[in-house]
Amino acid sequence: MAMNRIPGENIYIGGFLSLKNKAALSRANITHVVSVLRMQHPDETFAPFKHLVIAVDDVGDENLLEHFATANAFIQSGLDAGGGVLVHCAMGKSRSATICIAYLLHRERNALTPQDALAILRKARPLCEPNEGFMEQLSLYHQMGCPDDVTKHPLYQRWLYRREVEESVACGRAPEMNTVLFEDERPLAAHESGESTTEIKCRKCRRTLATAPFIVPHEQQNQSQQKKSKVPAAPECAHIFLHPLTWMRPSLFPSSYPPTSSDPSSPSNLDSQSEDAPLSGRLTCPNTVCGSNVGKFAWQGMQCSCGKWVVPAIGVAKSRVDVVNKAPKGSGATNSRLGGMGIRLPPGMRSTSAEESEAGRGHL
Repeated sequence: MAMNRIPGENIYIGGFLSLKNKAALSRANITHVVSVLRMQHPDETFAPFKHLVIAVDDVGDENLLEHFATANAFIQSGLDAGGGVLVHCAMGKSRSATICIAYLLHRERNALTPQDALAILRKARPLCEPNEGFMEQLSLYHQMGCPDDVTKHPLYQRWLYRREVEESVACGRAPEMNTVLFEDERPLAAHESGESTTEIKCRKCRRTLATAPFIVPHEQQNQSQQKKSKVPAAPECAHIFLHPLTWMRPSLFPSSYPPTSSDPSSPSNLDSQSEDAPLSGRLTCPNTVCGSNVGKFAWQGMQCSCGKWVVPAIGVAKSRVDVVNKAPKGSGATNSRLGGMGIRLPPGMRSTSAEESEAGRGHL
């Protein structure tokens, strides 16, 4: 099983040994070769072909996602020139399969899912099985809409940020400030840039802390998960988890913001780096007059009162904030939006009557 043709395509997938079968390569009219593995120096084996090397190992934490656009363009150029394309790794199982799936997803953006594309590959090569990390990257790529450039997409940036956090936590330290993606510093996506009808405010001073686009949704554990959990699930989440926001900087990186600083956003503070940022701690209201404790953070993650683990966890306590619905009457869409984010609304915010809708305010 040196190499196999993907059904309906002039694309072949195989292991490194497939390059040794010159007769098979000639019959398949292979003109382009994609090598998805680390190579010291390509030898004369590749001399007859146009050759692309993607130097990655078959481990889940490799960033193969950033290479999808280059690989897609290279494969398409080979097909457009009337030739055949061989995509290979060491065994023709994980890395090469991931690149082939990414190409199929990009070409059939609205017709295929990663699992659909994998099923197509397995018809020709049953051993195809991208590792778990690569399947996650393919799912993210599909969720993005398979763009030509993933690097500027907000979902990719969030994914990179999470990787940075995970790597830092694995070393027993908090991430550096310049690696953290503060969501309110980037342009909102089209679906996020509409009028915000929901605000999370400090209960003490009424300072706005976040709006709906910056809430991190999480689903409550199912019954089987709750049985395995050591912490009994509560009927309501005690925290609302948020993406990192600029007002959190002094809490997340306290040594970069000495108490004597009157302007936490000054360039001198923003350029400084914390050597000993805490892995966990409190979130305080950004209103210097207030400064009340509004929640907590844990880069290594924490278990919500509903039983679900959130990593990283940056949350405001529902007992310390108010969720204000600024929508007019008939604002059920806003409530549905929050409900879809995993925030279970108490009676004061559910649109079950005209009176509740008019109230426009509830406490989480």
